[in-house]
Amino acid sequence: MTTIAGQRRRLALSRFWTQFRHDRAGMTGLIILGIFILTAILAPILISPDALDVTQAEGDRFDPPSLAYPLGTDESGRSILLLLAWGTRISLTVGLAATIISMVIGTAVGIMAGHFRGVGSHALVGVTDWFLVIPFLPLAIVLATVLGPSTLNLIIVIGITSWAGTARLIRAQTMSIEGRPYIERSRALGAGNWHQMTRHVLPNVFPLVLANTTLTVAIVILSETTLSFLGLGDPLAPSWGAILDRAFSTGAVSQGAWWYVLPPGICVVLVVLAFTLVGRAMERIVDPRGSTA
Repeated sequence: MTTIAGQRRRLALSRFWTQFRHDRAGMTGLIILGIFILTAILAPILISPDALDVTQAEGDRFDPPSLAYPLGTDESGRSILLLLAWGTRISLTVGLAATIISMVIGTAVGIMAGHFRGVGSHALVGVTDWFLVIPFLPLAIVLATVLGPSTLNLIIVIGITSWAGTARLIRAQTMSIEGRPYIERSRALGAGNWHQMTRHVLPNVFPLVLANTTLTVAIVILSETTLSFLGLGDPLAPSWGAILDRAFSTGAVSQGAWWYVLPPGICVVLVVLAFTLVGRAMERIVDPRGSTA
């Protein structure tokens, strides 16, 4: 039985990849993501942390792009290109880590809210609606201010404030799965709630969770950029939002230092677009209505 299940998974993955690689938009997003992920992995290997030290900067203040500094320098004479490379690592780390927290909470709450009935289900739905009603940014700002500016706190804040949409989506899918015959047979055979949720419901909602994850990463990276731009991130970590924050606070715009503002903004746009393209492609593949269109 284990061998048969493994063969089915490999066949499903092979079929998924075959459909995905024929999706031009999805492949375009995947290539862009690959470039950024490779940059994040190689950043600490190719770039010494000393290059980010203000006391080690060798360039002049707001130097324009040149052969020595392809994207110019910041207010301290540091290379913008090196800051962006390290910022890629930090922004992607925050985005992925916070998304994992959000997906775990949202999936667990959604499955339990859709599986159980009565007071417990109503309570979970009420908490979910509460998080959906409260505007995300003010809540995140309050929590980030209370916890203090750091990368870990930023991950926690974004993760615990961005799960409600996923929970609503998974709950709807769970309620649809709960009406299928094999769930009824499982109950009739004496399967407990944990067995039903983990062995029957979770595998069936997992493709939707995976597709929603890629879309959520894009939103989380935008949230990280916004909070860091507002000064709520780690002041010592050169994330893209922190770079934009320093650019505006040091007067780069008024001095015409466009190379300090545009590159991090373009990086944010490209990564968000890439995750969105990949997520939409996965959504089209896992949604049976989309595959027949």
